[in-house]
Amino acid sequence: MPLALIIVLLDITLVYHACRAGRARPWAFIILMAPGIGGLAYIVVELIPEIFSSPDAKRARKRIANKLDPEKQYRALRDQLQIADTVANRAALAAECLEVARFEEARQHYAHILTLQSGDDPAYALGEAKAEFGLRQYADVVATLDALRSRWPDFESVEGHLLYARALTESGRIHEALEEFEALSHYYPGAEARVRYGLLLDQQGRKTDAKVVFTELLIQMNRAPKYLRDTQKDWLSIAEKYLAA
Repeated sequence: MPLALIIVLLDITLVYHACRAGRARPWAFIILMAPGIGGLAYIVVELIPEIFSSPDAKRARKRIANKLDPEKQYRALRDQLQIADTVANRAALAAECLEVARFEEARQHYAHILTLQSGDDPAYALGEAKAEFGLRQYADVVATLDALRSRWPDFESVEGHLLYARALTESGRIHEALEEFEALSHYYPGAEARVRYGLLLDQQGRKTDAKVVFTELLIQMNRAPKYLRDTQKDWLSIAEKYLAA
């Protein structure tokens, strides 16, 4: 295909894009009046920044950066805390510690925050419980979340509820864990809680009940939008393999 024809087709595509994006003025004129160069200018000025500022692009850059230097953000937040020891800075560092599996440090930060008057927030107690779970201190997780519920009775968190059920399971308190997972199965927004519930039922020899949980989950998710199914595909795969076995 001749180069001139390629440039014409590219310019037409870019003009169409500019019009759809509400940028017909001045870009349509520039692209048409300066074939090739005008299109290149549109790509550099509009398309490249747009592509790299999209949520997907940001997430991709973050994944790449984390693989190259997974503790870069941790070091930056640690330095920030040394400059200004505030609850906000310490909480940000604690959250990052969870991300990089520095669970003991995260636990210490959250425990310290909770001793402060300005740290009177259930989110920090939940963070402490997450750190304890990472340390496999499951009985402590249960105790921390029980204390959270007593101190902040109006606080609700599906994430915390799931963590509580998992900690009960790991602590060997299976009957209580089954009750929590059953309650979670009615309102947890994703598939994880029901898949964990089904697997726990199976471990207790309740295979028929497990199949019911997995079947109902798949029926419901098959009616859900594709983007939602895509976000839950790993958990749905577990349910599908279980029923196919």
